[in-house]
Amino acid sequence: MGTSSAHRVLVLGPSGRMGCAVIEAASQHPALRVSAAVDRESAAGVGAPAIGAPEVIVTSDITAGLDHADVYVDFTTPDATEHAARAATVRRRPAVIGTTGLTPQALRAIDDLAKVAPVVVAANFSLGVNLLLGLARTAARVLDGWDAEVAEIHHNRKRDAPSGTALAIARAIAAGRGQDYDAVKRHARDGDVGPRPPGEIGVIALRGGDIIGEHTAYFFGEHERIELSHRATDRAIFARGAVHAAAWVVGKPPGRYDMLAVLGL
Repeated sequence: MGTSSAHRVLVLGPSGRMGCAVIEAASQHPALRVSAAVDRESAAGVGAPAIGAPEVIVTSDITAGLDHADVYVDFTTPDATEHAARAATVRRRPAVIGTTGLTPQALRAIDDLAKVAPVVVAANFSLGVNLLLGLARTAARVLDGWDAEVAEIHHNRKRDAPSGTALAIARAIAAGRGQDYDAVKRHARDGDVGPRPPGEIGVIALRGGDIIGEHTAYFFGEHERIELSHRATDRAIFARGAVHAAAWVVGKPPGRYDMLAVLGL
């Protein structure tokens, strides 16, 4: 696909690490063209060319950005995601959203957008993690009576815990067992909590250094253990998955999609 027919992409948060990675990945995708970049007013680089897309001037005007795009990619903050989704709903603009730690207000805004436009929402856009979700669900279905736990490790600047990916893995385990996740989850243990209840799914978060992301699903049986792990060593894997989703989502019917749908899994 030539540049003239490529889908125009608005990248939110170009001053952030993921925003920069998305711009780089989108610039290399044959079916996409970075057409706009929007950041918060106080962000470094507003009013200057976007890093990786010098022909695009970074602004803080989400309305103008959406008007110059066929799809937008969002790895920002819950508040910014909510604001962008509200603006995109008016314009029926497709979206790819990877923001984690979403508030109830942001989730409602995304649901409203999905009523009028196609939206891909995922806690993790890597192929490996999405394969892990499927494997965890299958293992949980087969390993009846085994204990299941999820552990995740991230860099010391990550704000939300547990990570969105860890929660997605835990929910996949619950789905494989036919459980209501909210009824069996345990996100912290402290003090005399008593024996581990059958069917409980524990999730723990570790923070330190510059670790991009590591996730492991543990299944504990009698005298044996299975570990399903994924380790990310470069944020480019998430950006590549997101821009793949951006190219895929344009033209799809309104609705909320995940990466399993994008990847045909």
